[in-house]
Amino acid sequence: MSSTKIIQVVNLARRQGLLRPRDLEAKGIARQYLVLAMRQGLIERLARGLYHMPGVITSEHQSLSQVCKKTPAGVVCLLSALRFHDLTTQNPFEVWLAIDQKANSPRMDTVALRIIRFSGAALTQGVETHKIHGVPVRVYGIAKTVADCFKCRNKIGLNVAIEALRDCVQQRKASVDELVHYARICRVERVMSPYLEVML
Repeated sequence: MSSTKIIQVVNLARRQGLLRPRDLEAKGIARQYLVLAMRQGLIERLARGLYHMPGVITSEHQSLSQVCKKTPAGVVCLLSALRFHDLTTQNPFEVWLAIDQKANSPRMDTVALRIIRFSGAALTQGVETHKIHGVPVRVYGIAKTVADCFKCRNKIGLNVAIEALRDCVQQRKASVDELVHYARICRVERVMSPYLEVML
C-alpha cells in the first residue's frame, strides 16, 4: 500500500513539475508518503514546502515557477517580467511580484521577493499564463509591463522604463495601440506619450 502511494507522489511530481504538500492532500494522499519518497531519493526538497524530481534541469526562470507555485494569485511584474520577455539585460536578484492591495505578503526562504501592490484593472489586465517546469506562471504581457515600468518609475528608475519602451518599439514586441491602452489603465499616458512619440 505504501509503495503504491509513493509511486502516486512521484507521478504527481513528474506531471506537475513542482509539488506542494497540499497537492497531495487534494489527491487524498497523506504527507507522510512525501517524506518516504524523499528518504528513498525519489523526490527532492527544493525549498520549504516545495519538492521536485531529482535531476530536473533548471532554467533561469525556475525562481518564477517556485514563487508562482507558492503564490498562484500573484503576477510576475516589472524587472522580472522585463527579463522574462527579454526586454532588459539586467538580471534582477529578486522576483518582482504584483499582488492585490489587501493580500498578505508571501514569504519564501530560498527566493528573494519584491512585492508590488496593484488594484483593479492595473492588477488584473494584461496577464498572460506561461508554463515553466509544469507550473502555470502568471506574467504581465509586454505592453502592460512597459506601462507598469512608467507607473513604478520611482521604484525602478525612469531610465529603465525608457529603455524598456525603446526596446519594445524597436523590436516590435507590442503595437502602439497596446502600449497606449495599458498606459491608460496604469494612468501614465501623459508621462509615457512624449517618449513614445520620439521613438516612432
